[in-house]
Amino acid sequence: YVNSNRESGLGRYDVIIEPKNKNNRGYILEFKVVKDEKDLEKSSKEAIEQIIDKKYDTQLKERGIKDITLIGIAFFGKIIKVNYQ
Repeated sequence: YVNSNRESGLGRYDVIIEPKNKNNRGYILEFKVVKDEKDLEKSSKEAIEQIIDKKYDTQLKERGIKDITLIGIAFFGKIIKVNYQ
């Protein structure tokens, strides 16, 4: 199941991908747009920190999903940087 911009924890996540089988992996994606290409790395890491700080994983954990990957994606035009945890 794919959901976007719903409340979870202390804020609103960008995208959550929830597996139908609770034994499979869930994903939380946070997107950032930067004004300078050199900020891509920093912003993609900050996106992951935001997921952790605002506890966006609350919804998945409440539904019994234990294996969760956090993904931070930063954009500068068509150039992207992805970090995950």
